[in-house]
Order: sequence, then structure tokens, then C-alpha cells
Amino acid sequence: MAETSVAPTIRREIDDSICVLTFDRPESGANIFDAAALSDLDQQLDFIEGEDSLEGVVILSAKKSIFIAGADLKTLLHQAQTGEMRAFIAEGQRIFNRLAALKIPTCAAIHGACAGGGYEITLACDWRIASDDPATRIGLPETTLGLIPAWGGCTRLPRLIGAEKAAEVILKGKLYSAQEAKQLRLIDEIVSRDQLLDAAKKKLRDGKRPSPSPLPRGEADDGAAGEGKTSAPRASGNLAPARALEIIRKNLPLDQSLAAELDTIAELGGTDATQNLIRNFFLAEKYKRGSSKQMPEKITHAAVIGAGIMGSGIAQWLSSRRVSVILRDVGTEELTRGLASIEKIYADAVKRGIMTDEEAKEGRARIVASSAPIEMRDVQIVIEAASEKMEIKKEIFRELVQKAPHATMLATNTSALSLSDLAAETKTPERVVGLHFFNPVSRMKLVEVVVGTETSDATIARALGFVRQIAKLPVIVRDSPGFLVNRVLFPYLLEAAELFENGVSGQEMDHALLQWGMPMGPLRLIDEIGVDITVDIANTLEKAYGQRDRAPKILREMQSAKMLGRKSGRGFYRYEGKSQTSNAEIEKWRGHLVAGVGDPGRRVASPSPESGSATPTTTKNDLANRLMSLMVNEAARCLEENVVASPEDADYGMILGTGFPAWRGGPLRFAENFSIKKLVEEMERLARTNEKYTPCELLRKHAQEGTKFYEN
Repeated sequence: MAETSVAPTIRREIDDSICVLTFDRPESGANIFDAAALSDLDQQLDFIEGEDSLEGVVILSAKKSIFIAGADLKTLLHQAQTGEMRAFIAEGQRIFNRLAALKIPTCAAIHGACAGGGYEITLACDWRIASDDPATRIGLPETTLGLIPAWGGCTRLPRLIGAEKAAEVILKGKLYSAQEAKQLRLIDEIVSRDQLLDAAKKKLRDGKRPSPSPLPRGEADDGAAGEGKTSAPRASGNLAPARALEIIRKNLPLDQSLAAELDTIAELGGTDATQNLIRNFFLAEKYKRGSSKQMPEKITHAAVIGAGIMGSGIAQWLSSRRVSVILRDVGTEELTRGLASIEKIYADAVKRGIMTDEEAKEGRARIVASSAPIEMRDVQIVIEAASEKMEIKKEIFRELVQKAPHATMLATNTSALSLSDLAAETKTPERVVGLHFFNPVSRMKLVEVVVGTETSDATIARALGFVRQIAKLPVIVRDSPGFLVNRVLFPYLLEAAELFENGVSGQEMDHALLQWGMPMGPLRLIDEIGVDITVDIANTLEKAYGQRDRAPKILREMQSAKMLGRKSGRGFYRYEGKSQTSNAEIEKWRGHLVAGVGDPGRRVASPSPESGSATPTTTKNDLANRLMSLMVNEAARCLEENVVASPEDADYGMILGTGFPAWRGGPLRFAENFSIKKLVEEMERLARTNEKYTPCELLRKHAQEGTKFYEN
């Protein structure tokens, strides 16, 4: 190298008239774009523009697994809150435009994560070469954060690969492997990592890349003006995908398109939805990493007791994460069904491209099924996943004292029963912990780590490490009926059933909650859980919390009539295969319950406002906010009673565990954005005739004092 120059984040080296700019953020494993990094790049461009002897530029990273991870999200969140985002994005556009306008050819040599602004700088280059390393992942994930690619992503990518493909890449927000990126033409070549720099220098010999203007047209992207295959995303509080698509379809000249990017991202940054989505990104990182500096013992041998839906799902997931599993149940019939379920999950994973046939075969081989009460001497953790009956679970825990003497953790997957009562059946309650997985286990990321009165710190640390080891996200909750997710969810579900019982249209109610952002309506969710299971959990919760968790008559009548939801083909809806239609038969139960006597099929008059029930004049948004107020109230109680340690635990747990819309930030963040004072006033109005709406003390305190759950 003939010359070397170092800026705080970029090292410049000149070799045979080629300028190599190596991004290497000091004391960090990642390169990101903040004001300092942009300033350093600007200074390097000053040098390049003034050096007539240069024949090309290569952009490289010195990091082991990251090229450039994009813009600094902490900076973006702060700027979104203060209104300073426009200036930061405009500066990035100006500097990237300088790179694109260089008269000499440029090539990005990509190794590691190349995301967002990290990929947009490569779009400002003429050529892109990537390493074949698995660490290399390329894409534009901004729309998943409520933003758009505004450093040229919405403008330059369509000109590179066509409007239709660019829209697919940007709207999905996915990171692609080097091979996938090459197929999409996001990059030009793939080489081994040790050949990356030489290959990039060689590519510079091709000169400047011809610039298509304004957009390439072809069979794959005939609809750049709005008639292509990519359609606008379903209405959502996250407006970013639709706004990105709008820019792509307008097909504006480059400078006007960049101006549209700038206007759009500045507008989106000021919304609650975008700020919530950025915060959720940091929460995900927090729960993935944890705070412990010590590496916990790796679990390689486990046992799962119970081969039902949850037990078989847990066994499959553990085996797919390289944990050998003994799957126990009382009879061969139960085990046969469980193994068939495991086989189906593996087959589905292969079909969806999540794993290969060989990986699925290896996973299946890690499971040993047994109906015999064999000893489990090598087992490090036992997870009980039997039916939700306290006596059955107690018997299992008494047996585990002898059968699994060396297990460092005895865990239960109970969704509502007392962990401390189960621990009392053992001689070592300090090793008993709750690991509440959610159905379907293969798709739900959350695990509630339930801490009993005698659970030791060592057991808690092991449990958290194990959950992260198997690629799930743990939230710690204190042992109390329903823990966090079911406790917060059930008042909402049960009130929806009671509103239906009192004459509110079930389809309208479910549609209102879908529009509000939930993945499915409350009545449909009851059908998915199972009416019988819903009633059982409600009975457990009612003993602890009273009337707000009482199962309404309609659910008990449905249970008696074997209308149990999807599993019986009939519930609030009728199910045939994948189809779902309204269940006219349920109307007779509703009519019978409200009328008391007479024609069970007659339609029920709508309740009056004084009854505290929703009326036909209630807007869908009012109905959704009303039901959500119960979820907010219970989440606040969990915080008030130290069931969870922070509002983040409550909010992120509900986002992961119930599909609470991430762009709303969780129940407590929603309450803040909506106005705690306004929400409490409405709840107090409803509480005059329906005590379950009575706000808890913490909500009242925040409303009266004008304070919030969060500092920002």
C-alpha cells in the first residue's frame, strides 16, 4: 500500500491508484451510520474528488460479521422525537449522491450484514460483490421499523432491478443470503471472503455502470405505474410499506424521487407507530441478549412429560435446536398422536424451506418416545406439559423427585396454575421454574419464565440461558394466577363473549379488532384456544381476581353443547377445512340466554347505553378501545403488583404472546399514546354500571398526576 490515512471510522489506503475505504468503527463489533460516520465519509470524498490519479474506489468493512448495519437507530429514534430526522437524512442523501456522482468507478465489497443504509451506500456504487459467507445478509428492512429506505433505496433499487422486484424487496423488509441477493440482482458477483478485495478491484476495470433512465422496463416489472404484481399492503398502523410503494410507482426523476423519500421518512418519523416499532427493535435485542455476563450451562439432554399439542410441540422445537429429548406419556396412543404431530411440524418446516430434509431427519432422531416410567439420569431439564389439572401435575412432580434426580431444572408449562404449589411437592423447590411456551411452539417466540417463591437465582439464570439457547425470547414473571399473558388477555376475551351474549354482532366485533390491529378478533381467538379451555382458565382466574374473569353464560352453554371452537368444527364460527363461516346455530343460544324464555331463535334487542354494553351506534374504534381498556387495566395491575418488573416486560410480552400490534407498542404504550387521562375517564364512565371497568390505582395515579409508564 502506497498510502494510508485513518479517520475515526474509516481507514483509507491507496494501492495502484485504487482507493480502498475500510469502515472500522472503533471499539465496536458493528459499523453504523451516525453523524460522525457520515462526516468521515464526506471528508474521504473530498480527498477522492481532488485526487486526479485515482482510477477507482472500493468500499470495505473490517468487521468479522458486519459490513454496515445501517443508520444508528438510537440516533433516528431521538431525531424522530425531536423533529431533527429530516436534516440527518438529507445529509446522508447529499453524501451518497456525491459517491454516486464520482467520475471513477466504485465497487462495494460486502462481507457480513449489509442492511438499510449499509445497502443503500452500495446502491450509490457502480458495482456490488459479496462474500459467500453465511454471515453475509443483504436487504432493506426499514419498512419493518415504520421507516422507508430514504438514502436512495426507494429510488436507486428500482432503477437497478426493476420496480416490481424492488417493491417486493422493500415491502418484505427481508435480509437475503448472498445467493438469494445474486438471484434478485441486488449484487453482481459472489466470491469467497479471502478473494473479496481482489475481486472488487478487478470489477473496477468494467468502468462506470451504465445508468438506466428513468427505470428499466420488462416483463417482470410492467406495472411500475401501479399495475404490477406487488399490491399495496393491508391497511395497518405501519404506513411505511404503502408509502414506499407509492414512491416506487410514481417513477419520478431521480432528484424528485429522493425529495419524496426525504419528505416521507420525515413524516413517518413523527408518528407514534414508527417510534414504537423502533423501540420494539431495541426491546428484541434486549430480550435476546439478556444482562448476564456469564455463559450458562448448555442443555443437551431434556425430557418432556406429556405428548399432547403443547408437549409434542416443545419436544419438536427442542430437537430442532440440537437438544435430545425423552418424550413421555401414559399410553402408546397418546405418544403415537404426539409423534404424528411432530412429524407434521417437521414436514411443514421442510416444505416452507425453514430446514432441509437432512436437518429434519436429524431432528426427529433426537426424540425418544416412551410410555414406561424410566429413570432420566442424564436429563438436565424436565418440562412437564400435561393437562391443566393440578392433581395430575402434582403427581408428576412427586415422581420426578425419584426419576430425574440430577436435573438442574424441573419446569412446568402450565398456563395458569400455581408454580409454588407444584414446587411444594418436591424436596428441592429451588430448582422448580415455570417455562410457559405458547401455541404453536414452532412459531411463537415468547416463553414466560415463571419464578416461584423458592426458585433460586441459579435456576432463574439457567432458565433464561436455556430459553435463549433454543432461540426463544424470555420474559420473567412472578408466580401468580395467569402469569402475564393469560391474565392480561382473559378480561378482554371474556368481555367480548359477554358483549356477544348481550346482542353485539360477533362478526362486527371481530372485524373491529382486526381493523384495530389485532391478528384475529377475540371471538375467533376463543374458538382457536377452545371454548372448554377458555372456561377452565377463566375458572382458575376467577378464584383469584373475581368477577372480571368470570366466564359468561354463553361460553358455558357452548361447552355443554360441545361447541368448542375449531377443534369441534363449531364455535362462534363454523369450520370446514380452512374455511370459516358464521355459525347461525349460536344465535339460538344467545337468544335463549338473553330472553330467558320463549323462542330461542328470536333476535335480541340491542342493549341500552345505561347497561354498560356496546350499542349499534358505537363506532368500531370505540368498541376496540373499550375492549382494549380491560387489557391496559390488567397490564397496569401486573406492573402494580410486581408480576413483571417493568412496563417493557408487560408490553413486549403481550406483543410476542398475543400478537398485540407492535406498531401500537403494547397495552401500556398504547394507553400513553391514546392518553391515560382520557382512557381512565371513559373507564370510570363504564364502571358506573359494570365494575370490571374500574381503573386500577396505578392507572388512576398516572391520570391524576399527568405522569406516564415510560420516561420517553
